[in-house]
Amino acid sequence: MKTRRIGATDLRVSQIGFGCGGNAGLMVRGTAAEQELVIGRALDCGISYFDNAPDYGDGLSEENLGRALQVLKGRPIITTKVEVRAENLNDIADHVVRSIEGSLRRLRLNAVDIVQIHNGPVATPPDLKGRDYKTLWIEDYWRDDGALDGIRRLLDSGKARYAGVVSRGNDATELSALLKSGLLHLVNVPFTLLNPTAGHPKPAKLNVDKDYGNIIGIAQAAGVGTAIFSPLAGGILTDGVLTGSGSHPLARPKDPSTAKAERELLVARRFRDLAAEHGLSIVHLAYRFILSHSGVSTVLGGFSSVQQVEDTVRAVGEAELLSEEMHQQIHRLWNGQPDNAARNGA
Repeated sequence: MKTRRIGATDLRVSQIGFGCGGNAGLMVRGTAAEQELVIGRALDCGISYFDNAPDYGDGLSEENLGRALQVLKGRPIITTKVEVRAENLNDIADHVVRSIEGSLRRLRLNAVDIVQIHNGPVATPPDLKGRDYKTLWIEDYWRDDGALDGIRRLLDSGKARYAGVVSRGNDATELSALLKSGLLHLVNVPFTLLNPTAGHPKPAKLNVDKDYGNIIGIAQAAGVGTAIFSPLAGGILTDGVLTGSGSHPLARPKDPSTAKAERELLVARRFRDLAAEHGLSIVHLAYRFILSHSGVSTVLGGFSSVQQVEDTVRAVGEAELLSEEMHQQIHRLWNGQPDNAARNGA
């Protein structure tokens, strides 16, 4: 397994990371035996980076990872996060510290390698309600007792080594400002064949819901790494969804009937045909596309089984990245100019 450095830090991580979120289902719906088997195989294959958050199963994913790693006697590099909700707005910094202290107990650790704020920064105050945490007013990062203050306390206390933030789209300006603080070393962001705007200018004819504003390039210029989450676009870029055979039993079900999903499926099928033309699966094309960007530190796979781990590591871990010819073909598909493979399948 090849490794990459996270920005200007001293952390080198496997280019394929282990995402512990709910989409794959393993860490919140799998049995202890299943979790230990898959995590153990991932470690054996050289996966050295695990991404978690208290929101994944309301702390269950952290508990399960902590238990499994203790059984397996493994200590990979671990990121976890802090969700800021409406009830936390009056004491954000204290909440950041309390949240990580709870995560450390569940993970059975004395310190986490990276703490990230799970809310993406926005220019105007969002209307946070209930359990919502997707965004946070940028002034709530900067102000006294704000999110950055909480991060400073964690770094000073040694409960976290580094810090970062999550991009939710249409937030490149706000993220650029935060990166200038010097406190942040990692940005989590989606970057897929269906929405490449985190690393490429938006293709004129590609319909995307959010523009991520080349945040990978912005982060790279600032000495900040990026971890790519949802690399398969929530499962759309998989043979199971594209053929109608469904996802792994542990995985969160996909609804292909929505207008957005139907649009994405059409584009995804064209990429599946392009992948087949080059002897690849759609999953392998998706991963190699992401890893071809030099600003990407790691890609967070959502693994439900040992087979998924092994297939991904075998096909991607030591593989060549995409050729210039394939990049050109991808760009043509983004701009509605199908190649032969796309015409055959679409």
